[in-house]
Amino acid sequence: MTDTAAADQWALTLYVNGASPNSVQAIETVRRLCDEELDGAAELEIIDVHQQPALAGRDQVVAVPTLVSRLPGRLCRIVGDLSGSDRLRAELDLRQADSRDGQPGSHR
Repeated sequence: MTDTAAADQWALTLYVNGASPNSVQAIETVRRLCDEELDGAAELEIIDVHQQPALAGRDQVVAVPTLVSRLPGRLCRIVGDLSGSDRLRAELDLRQADSRDGQPGSHR
């Protein structure tokens, strides 16, 4: 993998609580965002805190759903209602990326 490709790779972790409606919606929204905006350049890990509560401590998760973005750039936690892809785009700075180089889903 080249340095440029590594810089464009996303590392996302989504913490959910079982199959609750909010969790199901968050999973659908984040997967759609990964497919449509990040063009396969995202590694998405989904963790059910009910089944693996110790892993929530790794990212200091206190509420679910929570999306943690480690790469690229700064650490970002998005907590609460993840049903809207517009909010996710804004929080992950994807709108700025679109206007910088004219390519949808390109972060850098």
